[in-house]
Amino acid sequence: MPEKRLICIGGGELKQRETLKIDEYIAALAKERAGDRRACGLFLPTASHDCMPYYNTFHKVYTGTFQIKTDVALIVNRDVDLQKMAQKFQKADFLYVGGGNTVFMIEEWKKSGILPLIRDAYERGVLICGLSAGAICWFEEMYSDSVEEGVYSEWKGLGWVEGKISPHYNERMLDFDRLVLYNKSRAWGVENCSALEVVDGVPTRSISCGGKVWRLDATSGELQKTEF
Repeated sequence: MPEKRLICIGGGELKQRETLKIDEYIAALAKERAGDRRACGLFLPTASHDCMPYYNTFHKVYTGTFQIKTDVALIVNRDVDLQKMAQKFQKADFLYVGGGNTVFMIEEWKKSGILPLIRDAYERGVLICGLSAGAICWFEEMYSDSVEEGVYSEWKGLGWVEGKISPHYNERMLDFDRLVLYNKSRAWGVENCSALEVVDGVPTRSISCGGKVWRLDATSGELQKTEF
């Protein structure tokens, strides 16, 4: 069975190259998968309502810096030709899911019919990575302000990875810690400029461009925090 890998980036400005060390790692994995072909990355800007300047930034980083071909999957407010969309997914050596409104993104994936294409890519061993919304959607529960900016609450994710997760953990630490403690649960806090790598559903390592990844455990009734 192919190895299923997620790279979950807590935050950071792609345009300002704040996550460049993580992007470099993603590019290397994509090139390894592509072999003699030119590697291709498929950008999913659904969470930002298909913001094209966001895709242009992704293209400039991955093509300009790493010589990787890029494409974009646009699904918001349009009829999606799933056959043509499937061809994009088949050509991709990695998917990059952009940040924005996580709940809106998952609903649009389901409504448009592309969620099975994303799942199929994952099962085929295509690297899937993403920032903020694109980092947390894979988990059972995600901490997000998708309904009202600045008002954070827990939402159901896709459930591909066990546990709770918060992106931008350095900005939401106190509130998220209280939530984890109240629920006596386990969770992950991923700071800006850091990423959590998950292989076959198991978190395996962190990657840092200055930020940290934290493992939280409150199952004993007291919160224990460990840098991962």
